[in-house]
Amino acid sequence: MKISPLKFCILFLFLLSACHPNKPNTPLNVVNDVTQLNPIKVSKIITPTSNTEIALAIKTHQGPISIGGGRFSQGGQTATENALQIDMRKFNRVISFSKADKEITVQPGIRWRELIQYIDKYNLSVRVMQTYANFTVGGSLSVNVHGRYVGQGPIISSVKSFKIILADGALINASRNENMDIFYATIGGYGGVGVITEVTLLLTDNEKVERKDSVMKLSGYSKFFVSKIRNQSHVVFHNADIYPNDFSEVRAVSYVKTNKALTITERIKPNTGNYAVNRFAVKVASGSDFGKWIRKKIFDPIHYHTEIVEWRNYEATYDVAELEPKSRKNSTYVLQEYFIPVEHFDAFTPKMIKILKNNKVNVLNISIRHANKDEGSYLAWAKTEVFAFVIYYKQDVSTAAKAAVKKWTRDLINAALAEQGSYYLPYQINATTEQFNKVYPNASQFFKIKQKYDPEYKFRNKLFDAYYHQDKQK
Repeated sequence: MKISPLKFCILFLFLLSACHPNKPNTPLNVVNDVTQLNPIKVSKIITPTSNTEIALAIKTHQGPISIGGGRFSQGGQTATENALQIDMRKFNRVISFSKADKEITVQPGIRWRELIQYIDKYNLSVRVMQTYANFTVGGSLSVNVHGRYVGQGPIISSVKSFKIILADGALINASRNENMDIFYATIGGYGGVGVITEVTLLLTDNEKVERKDSVMKLSGYSKFFVSKIRNQSHVVFHNADIYPNDFSEVRAVSYVKTNKALTITERIKPNTGNYAVNRFAVKVASGSDFGKWIRKKIFDPIHYHTEIVEWRNYEATYDVAELEPKSRKNSTYVLQEYFIPVEHFDAFTPKMIKILKNNKVNVLNISIRHANKDEGSYLAWAKTEVFAFVIYYKQDVSTAAKAAVKKWTRDLINAALAEQGSYYLPYQINATTEQFNKVYPNASQFFKIKQKYDPEYKFRNKLFDAYYHQDKQK
């Protein structure tokens, strides 16, 4: 069996330490997310497989209703106390498909990997999705995800239409031309308007891509992106990783269209579930400054030395399990994300770095992405063309640690606001009401639409518990 130099290096270190994740024991009717920081006791959990079941549950349940998928949001955005939890993961069929029109209609509980497996047979690919393929399509719409796709923006741009069941049990269609207010309130609306039951997505061609990378100073990245990546139609994927703890260098990684022979012949990443080596690499990087040095000076140079030519769909099927730690009992890995106008890149980065250093945040990685302006969702995070700063960090689970995170999170939000930027809502709910309203000025319009279609405030979760005041919408 052939093994890459990177995997050999990591495997040697791996033999010094076991790294098998322990699945948490979840009490009955307790909903949690991947961080295990937000256990929420609900009244009941149902897993519907038909529109009739969903409509009946909505019409007959007395009390709050919350909607969940893969549960990768990290602040309680899929549940609230004593709610009826609608678990959509078994609502996961392909409804229809057109190769000629490059369209597919699916139920929202389908995971992206399953969708890609279906369309790969026709050499098609998704236009926009997040890096990892474990998420459900409905969950991705609800948070209006983005990915590493160059020339794209939030996922709303690839959604043709959807069907949704409202608070009164009615099933309606929504698109840019039909029920527009529901269309733009539901995408990025965190399940506040109703339950999505079908989604029609626009697809694109699957193509061979070649990996390219270069290391540079952070101060030079913005100019590099504008001159080498932006508006370059041959670049499919791109991101740049800022190396902690000095945060002075980045590795820019692109996947460009190519006619070269494949170096990876599989069309989709194998779904083996064996990610021990990857997990150990993350463990090493999170354990100490020396571990971060090993990643920067040893792991990454070996990894990126190898030539890679693969299918676009292969690059779109990462499994988030590769990041899962051995345990989340005492500490956990968490994400935050900030969106900064392209022209404010150089002004924001030193502010961000200073806050992270002053608060001794155990940052594993900061990934820089790019997104075009949102076309009109009410809770739009990309009000203009932006760079996204995805901060992946490790924190303890103690009360004191949570309080510390809240403090520096609010500092980062203020730094983003100072540069006309925003923060992303799927993560820990630490922003003040004032910060939320400043970053999302159209939230008042969104809440009015929610009040219109959900007058009894059925659809709830911790995000709305924090910022939605029903009495003010009347």
